[in-house]
Amino acid sequence: MAAGKRLAAACGGWLVFEDEAGFSMTPPRARTWGRRGHTPVIRVRGRSRRRTSVAALCCYKPGEPSRLIHRPRNHLLLKGARKSFSWQDYRDLLVRAHIQLGGPIVVVWDNLNTHLAAGLKRYEAEHDWLTTVRLPAYAPDLNPVEAVWSLVRRATANTAFDTPEDLDRKLRRELRRIQLRPHLIDGCLTATGLAINPPTPP
Repeated sequence: MAAGKRLAAACGGWLVFEDEAGFSMTPPRARTWGRRGHTPVIRVRGRSRRRTSVAALCCYKPGEPSRLIHRPRNHLLLKGARKSFSWQDYRDLLVRAHIQLGGPIVVVWDNLNTHLAAGLKRYEAEHDWLTTVRLPAYAPDLNPVEAVWSLVRRATANTAFDTPEDLDRKLRRELRRIQLRPHLIDGCLTATGLAINPPTPP
């Protein structure tokens, strides 16, 4: 049954890579220009009681423009509060991707405990359009979404965010910029050394 699902999805579906990243008010640091002997200093509001998580999907299918689908979620940094996506959040994101892409999907992701939740496995077993495949352990270099995070962090480096809303707007703008440029999404796949070839006819 599982092999049949994989074959059906691979023959007419999308190959989808998933990953989640967290962003805070403290921006990543990067090199910049400055007068010799005068290090540029920008004061930022690095402490905030909120953290923004983003789950993203890089979607590939031979003959189709590559797609980026993402969903942000804000978390309060309180004791005992959840600081990442739940399995229900991942389920809803995959449903959204299935609707937008209009076909079966094979999801490739890491061995995060949430990805292995019983509820998510049960949902996969009940829906023929969904197949999940796990990456090898400690292999982020095989996930093109990692390159998406690199692009986003490069765009937000050395930025002084005044409020959490400023951070959210910047993240949405950068992710939208990548969405509108399929060649960037293709480049993220190229960076992994992987290639997607069209299936050979029987």
